[in-house]
Amino acid sequence: MASPQARPSARNRRRQRSTRLTLATVLVGVSAAVVLGAIVSGTPLLVSIAAVLAVVLGAAASRITHSELAAARRDAARDRAAQAQAYRDITTARTAENIAFADDMQARLKLREASIVELEDALAAAQQRAGDASRRLASETRRHRAAEQENRDATIRLEQSRADAEARANAARVQVVELKQQLEVVRAELATVTSAWRAAEAHKRVI
Repeated sequence: MASPQARPSARNRRRQRSTRLTLATVLVGVSAAVVLGAIVSGTPLLVSIAAVLAVVLGAAASRITHSELAAARRDAARDRAAQAQAYRDITTARTAENIAFADDMQARLKLREASIVELEDALAAAQQRAGDASRRLASETRRHRAAEQENRDATIRLEQSRADAEARANAARVQVVELKQQLEVVRAELATVTSAWRAAEAHKRVI
């Protein structure tokens, strides 16, 4: 594509070309008019001069036309070269943009891949920690249940021991009461025997 600065130059060249082609057309028209006027006059000298002038003017018009055609071809070649250069510049810029975009995408892809690796490692570590925590929880749960069972067994044993102790205490208290009652009976019997013995002794002394 032609740059904005090149467009006014192209317009100026087209304007100059149009002016020169117009001049060439005017020269051809003038030569034709001169030849026609000479023919109408019928004078051989004027006809000869008109012919020479027509040849000169025709040659000048041909030269101008040829120069304009060559200039037009050069301008067209220059424009095509400028367009080709512009296209090359655009292609170079787009290629550089594509390379930069590809590099940026590759960098982002590498970052994403690195992030994925880090996340996978973190996930594996978290899963390991979760597994260890689950195993510790299961072990603690078993120990807690075992401790609870031991506590229940100990409580049952303590209750049984207490019940046995209470039973033995009750039996001892009952035995104490019975022994007290037997002691009272024996004391009463002893007192009766003692009284009888004293009475017998007193009776003997009286006799």
